[in-house]
Order: sequence, then structure tokens, then C-alpha cells
Amino acid sequence: MSLQSKSEESLQALENFLPAGAFEPVSQYLKTYKVHLTITRSRKTVLGDYRHAISTQSNHRISVNGNLNRYAFLITLLHELAHLLCYNEYKNQVAAHGLEWKQIYSKILSTFIQLNIFPDDIRVALEQAIQNPAASSCREVLLMKTLHKYDNHPPNVQLLEALPYGALFKIENGSIFKKGALIRKRFKCTLVHNDKVYLFSPIHVVHLLDGTNN
Repeated sequence: MSLQSKSEESLQALENFLPAGAFEPVSQYLKTYKVHLTITRSRKTVLGDYRHAISTQSNHRISVNGNLNRYAFLITLLHELAHLLCYNEYKNQVAAHGLEWKQIYSKILSTFIQLNIFPDDIRVALEQAIQNPAASSCREVLLMKTLHKYDNHPPNVQLLEALPYGALFKIENGSIFKKGALIRKRFKCTLVHNDKVYLFSPIHVVHLLDGTNN
């Protein structure tokens, strides 16, 4: 789904992906900065993407995965809008997720936090995150854990840290692992078919399998 910022009717469809109270301030950003927003299917490597306008006649382009829950969708969209604002001010003269971008992103998040759009648990996680924003919300452990609560997943789809030790789980490519001990900040997990050991983030989303042995 592609939404043109110049079309009120087209933009209205965006409201279905956002939490209550977010549509008006978000649409104002999109119209002010002439953003072509694309809502995509799920992508494994990114949640969102930004491409700057290449001329005064073209649009800035932002894409966001459409399978995200409303709060994750909004946060991802704000992340990409921060890239747009950073580009407008600094062009390509600063790092993509450097200090300048972090300051802009923190300011945008703070503005939306003040609008009381987010539930208390997400607000608390965001207030922690804006102290030093990561390049991806997936790297914000508390924020990722909190947002996961609002996903419409079946019961067997969980964050790895929620599984008991010895649990068998499957990842996106179909490989099956057994959860092991926590080594510093990652879990040591064994690939079942060959006993090779891999380290997983505690916030990796996995499919818990029947037949878990502890």
C-alpha cells in the first residue's frame, strides 16, 4: 500500500495502522515534508526504511512494515521521519545514526510521548530509550520486550528469554534449537540436528515447539 502525502483520502488509510491520537500529528509531518509512505509486507532484515528526495520535484520516501502492531508501527515511522529531518538539516554530512540523528529522534519521540498516545509501559520504555536511541528498536531490549506484549501472536510465538531452559524452538528459516544458558547478554543455544552452538539475543522472536524438555 502506497500513501501519497498530497492526497487526504489516501492518507486516511494510515489511521488503521496507528494508535488513537497519532494520525493528525503524523499526517502533518507527511504533508509538510512531502513524504511518499509505503506500507509493506513483513521484511526480515528491516522494520522501516527512508530514501531522501533526489530533486525538488520528487518526494521523500518512507516504508514501514504493515505487520507491526500499532505502537511499533508508529515508533518505526518516527524513526524514519527522524532520518528525513536529519537529512534536511545535514544532508549526507553526518553518520546515519550519529549524534545529530539521535537528538532529532529523541525530540520527536518526546513530542509524541507528551501526547499521551502510548500505554504506561511503552511510555516508560521509550523514556529510557530516548536517553541514547539505538539504530533499531530491535536493539532496545526493554522497548522490544514491551512492544511484543501488544503483538497479535499465537501463544507459541514468544521472546526467547521467556522460554524455560531446555526448551525446543524454531526460528524463521525452520531450524530447530534447544535453549541453553545465558552467556553475558545472549543465550547459548544448540542446533538440534548437528549440536552446533549459536548465541541468540534474549529478544529474538521464536516458535516454541511441543516436546520441550527441561
